[in-house]
Order: sequence, then structure tokens, then C-alpha cells
Amino acid sequence: MDLMRVFTCGSVDDGKSTLIGRLLYDSKSIFREHLDHIEAKDRVGDGELNLALLTDGLKAEREQGITIDVAYKYFSTPVRKFIIADTPGHVQYTRNMVTGASLADTAVILIDARQGILEQTRRHSFISHLLRVPHLIVCVNKMDLVNFSQERFQEIEDDFKKLAASLSFKKTTLIPISALKGDNIVNPSSSMPWYTHKPLLKVLEESEIYSKNAEGTRFTVQYVLRPQSTGLHDFRGFAGVLRTGNLKIGDTIRIEPAGSQAVITALSFSDRPADAIYANDSAVIELDSDIDISRGDIFVKADESPLKTNVFKAHLTHLDTQKLKLNHAYHLLTGTRKVKAMVKSIDAKLDLSSLKFYNTDTPTVALNEIAEVTIKTAESILVDDYENNWTTGAGVLVDVQTNLTCSALMFSTNNEVKL
Repeated sequence: MDLMRVFTCGSVDDGKSTLIGRLLYDSKSIFREHLDHIEAKDRVGDGELNLALLTDGLKAEREQGITIDVAYKYFSTPVRKFIIADTPGHVQYTRNMVTGASLADTAVILIDARQGILEQTRRHSFISHLLRVPHLIVCVNKMDLVNFSQERFQEIEDDFKKLAASLSFKKTTLIPISALKGDNIVNPSSSMPWYTHKPLLKVLEESEIYSKNAEGTRFTVQYVLRPQSTGLHDFRGFAGVLRTGNLKIGDTIRIEPAGSQAVITALSFSDRPADAIYANDSAVIELDSDIDISRGDIFVKADESPLKTNVFKAHLTHLDTQKLKLNHAYHLLTGTRKVKAMVKSIDAKLDLSSLKFYNTDTPTVALNEIAEVTIKTAESILVDDYENNWTTGAGVLVDVQTNLTCSALMFSTNNEVKL
């Protein structure tokens, strides 16, 4: 069976945790002792189980009735395996939502049928678009509170299609549901006979897993293995992960950012010799010459020409309560590389109403704001466009003074920058 990575997002109290709990409950993916614990708790609504407790595990979450951290749940059906990330809806926890979205194949965004599209709906939709999540499923929840109105669903559907018209999702699906009652989650709803399409679980099982773009061959070096670590005389291997592409013995590779070349003489995968390695393999590579290589370097095939620069543009989502500042000392972490960096200019900010960037002269970016910025690093690095290769086209900024992760970056190479 294949694996689908899903995350839920949306505004506060839209029912994300209840939705996941309902999926687990109706698909019979809950351990008996866990279910007994939930059944012993106070019920909600018309005596319904409080299924949100299946994912809200922190004490603060249970006390406040909100999601704070990202909760990962694993379950499978006869058709497919799933990892579902329940992400928080509160504005101050948007950074946790970015974490859950970064590896997802599919986004499930919830909209309260009574409230319609809110600011967090727009923010989460745009972040999912920036992260190039391929498939978006929009669940219009709490349909039981609007008398399962077809007109209300169609109104929200029309509004969201206008919103999504400028976004990059390969597929968008809208489903009217009631997570509390179980309508259109695992089984079709008898209360909404006007909805003739598939329920949520069937959509998740049958929809194509669209892969994010990952062009080129990128092997990120994590560690250099020497004789003292292996016990082998004169051994020198380079341990890391092949993020994209494939490599085989005899391939000529170039080491970036230095630009030197070498030929692969041996490959090891899972402590065994291998003739070739493929995307996502953790492996050890041996080369035909002793070249200065260290953690943070990237191997690419010799016929590839990725961009090497110390000045580039990026889309930035700010994650820290301390505002982002121009010309402040940060560390940029991308792949396995760590390099000093600073933000040289804030070129535009996102207007959540229009989902368009507008020019700005402001010298700061505040918590949860999304901006286009120009980054300058202390030394040249390999920069992939996130749209073309999401595995090496992203990074984070860490404040040198506080050591806090303050921003998530999606690199852009469309515009050449010179400072």
C-alpha cells in the first residue's frame, strides 16, 4: 500500500481535531483502551463522544479545548496508509501549522458553515499554496448547525473557488460534512441527499498522490566517515541523504558550492554495497579522489548547473514573536548547511484580503506575516527554486542572539539580485 501524508488546517474551533477523531473512530482505527478512556469523559452535543480528545493530548489543550501542538496520527484502510497531522487554528500557532504542512501531500482545510471564509482560512490556504501542497480538500463543517443547507454550502463553495483561482493547487475538492455527527466522513450522509459525490475517506483513499516538483539530483552531505569511525584503513566516505534524483557507480558528480568534480567508486545503502541509490535513500558515497568535502556540501550530477549565489529572493513566513529585522545577524539552515545570513530588504507583504503582494517600505515583518524578502549570505550556497525542487529550495532563519527559529523560507530564483 502507498502512503498519503495529510494535514488539517483552518480557523479556531472549526472542528479539525473532531474530524480526525471521527475518521479514526468510524474507520475502527482506535485501540479499545483509548476508546474506553474517551467514552468515560464528558460528552458533547447530543451525547456525542468528544472525539477531539483522540488528538488533543496536551493538558493545556484538554483544559482549553484547543489544539496547540501538531499531533500526528497513523492509521490505514485496506486501500492506503495515512499519516494525518492535526495542526492548530489559532493565529499565534501558525508556525506549528507550517511545520505540519511542510511534508504533506494533501491539505484538508475546514470551514465553519456558519462563519464562512475567515482570515485564517485565507492565511492557511496561501501557506499551503506557498508550500506547493498539491491537493486541497475543503470540508465545510458543522452542516448540522445550518440545517444541512445546500444553498449555504454552494455559497461557500463559490466563495472558495474565487479564492483558489489564483493559487497553485493541482486539485481542489469541496465536501459538506458534520464531523460531530459523522456525515460524509466515512459514510455518505442521509441528511444531505443533494450531495452525490464521495465522502471524505473515500476521496482520501482514491485520489492520486501528486508529488511535489523535485528536479535534478541533490545529495546532501551529513557526515564524513574516516578510518577512526569505521575501523577501515584509508577509508573516506560521505554519509547523507539523496533528496532527489538517482546516482550510480561511475557517475561523475560535482561538489557544490566548491565546484570540484569526482567519480563515484562505491555506494553503500543499509550497510550493504549498492550499484545505485534513489531519492530518499540514506547512503554512503565513496569517490575516486580526495577532495575537501564537509557537512553541508551538496553533490549534483556533473551535467547539471544549479544556481550558486550569496544573494537571492525568498517567500518568508515569520514564526517568532520578535519581529524580523533588516541587517540583523541570522543563521540560514538549508539542507545540512548552516551559514550566516541577513535580510537585506523586505520587498513586499501579503494582503490576506486579496491574496496579493503589495510593495512596502517597512523595515520589519511581524509574527505570522508573509513577505517577499532579499537574503544575503556570508558565502555562496546552492539555491534551488522551491517551485522546482522543494527538498533543497527551502530553509529556516535562526536568530544568532536568541537561537530561536524565527522564519521559514521558500527560495525563488526567478529574479536575479545584485547588491
